[in-house]
Amino acid sequence: MKIALIQFAPVFGDVKSTIESLKELFYKAREADLVVLPELANTGYNFESKEQALAVSETVKESIFIDFITESCLQYNFTLATGFSEKEGDKLYNSAILVNKTGVIGTYRKLHLFMNEKNIFEKGNLALSVFMLDGVKIGLLVCFDWMFPEVWRKLALQGVDLILHPSNLVLPYAQSVIPSYALVNRIYIATANRFGTEKELSFTGQSVIVNPKGEVLAKAGRLEEILFADIDPELSRNKMITPMNDIFKDRRTDIYE
Repeated sequence: MKIALIQFAPVFGDVKSTIESLKELFYKAREADLVVLPELANTGYNFESKEQALAVSETVKESIFIDFITESCLQYNFTLATGFSEKEGDKLYNSAILVNKTGVIGTYRKLHLFMNEKNIFEKGNLALSVFMLDGVKIGLLVCFDWMFPEVWRKLALQGVDLILHPSNLVLPYAQSVIPSYALVNRIYIATANRFGTEKELSFTGQSVIVNPKGEVLAKAGRLEEILFADIDPELSRNKMITPMNDIFKDRRTDIYE
């Protein structure tokens, strides 16, 4: 499987302009089997209020943005994961969705809200799930979930080969932990961050793809960029760190759960 991470800056509150930006980027990423966009790619991030966020957000079932993504998946024959400001009634969720040429095939809602997100979004209420794509088992997390090792480990124990991690990272050190999570869980991780500024917030770019050995396969700078890497699920399914040490079978669950 060939994966592409698109590091770009959505146009705040203007989905049509964002779509125009993505058209050219999707063309450049057309050789990929799986494409990953940043967090809240349909709306931008730095809302002043929940009311402002509601006004520019969409539902999964009725969305200009998802319709465009679905059409692009059909045109280029890839699957795509993206951050999505998801409206459900009068509630909002900071979600990640997995889309192919048939539409949405998976949804995850961010469990751990960061800073002012707590005034805008509801806490995620969906289970951590594994989605099968062309023989590769995929999990979804969003941005500040990076801080909580439990979610990475739980997905790994559920058998994921690859975790897709749409992000709008602002803390300068967040990307530094991704190789460690990949190594200790023996999985691939693809963190798709955005770049640019919105009001007082500056996003750090530096999207990264890491393999199960903790090796960085590709890393972006701080501007618009597309990263490519190949994923071999057999590497993520080998949990042997030495000939006598399986990192999951050696866990002392009699001492800790």
